[in-house]
Amino acid sequence: MSSDNGSILHLFIKHKHGSVMREVEKVILKEGYGIEEDINANPISPRQVLFVRYEDIVDLTIPPGELRENFIIAGIKSENFTPGSLITFDSGAAIRLTFHCEPCKRITHLVNSLKTIQYKRGILGVVINSGIICGGNNIQIQTDQFPALPENPYERFLNFIIKIPAGKVVTYKQIIQAIGVDNSYLRAIPIYIKKTSADDYPIHRILDSKGYLTKYVFNQKNKLQLEGIQILNDSDLSNSSINNFIDDSKYLYQNNELYLNSK
Repeated sequence: MSSDNGSILHLFIKHKHGSVMREVEKVILKEGYGIEEDINANPISPRQVLFVRYEDIVDLTIPPGELRENFIIAGIKSENFTPGSLITFDSGAAIRLTFHCEPCKRITHLVNSLKTIQYKRGILGVVINSGIICGGNNIQIQTDQFPALPENPYERFLNFIIKIPAGKVVTYKQIIQAIGVDNSYLRAIPIYIKKTSADDYPIHRILDSKGYLTKYVFNQKNKLQLEGIQILNDSDLSNSSINNFIDDSKYLYQNNELYLNSK
């Protein structure tokens, strides 16, 4: 474990999908939620905020805000800027760093190759203590305070579904929020289910985005009924089939402290 001190140079908020990042003088951090008024605030997401080092964007000649970051920090050594670290502020606010933000097509225009920005796109985090943060504030980082989340989305998928208790279910949409991936990953969830051992992981507790049972899990209906879950059904008149679904308002697994206390 090591520690380091730095400061905040820039703060940004994104109010809605498709909008540009707006630089602000201060942000309000809400525990287990993210930045107040920011589109990425989500109680079950491991990517509520994004930090980048000023030294990295200078090296890459990328202007502030272009990586869609919320915090640009200066003075923190690269070897101390790692997932699993704890960032604290003078106000008492605190953020757990979870995993690196992956280079994606949204930033291809900024670099010659996405390989040049691997592990320099910034690190994502979750708010574990509320507070008001202003530009120029001091920060402290302490390494190895939490387990770093896996960089591989499939591994995060496994880590999440193993937490679903008997008698509860999750949907595809909930999964992609909880493992911190883009909506485009919805099509990957059936692939993840098919490659996962039903003996080792409760994949029968996964529903599609509309709350229907999936066709990728053997004996899913019976397994859920054995856990006390009531299966409902409707008929699809287009092909005369019966679709089984679950009242997710009654059985949906909800845990807004997924990433707050897992030291």
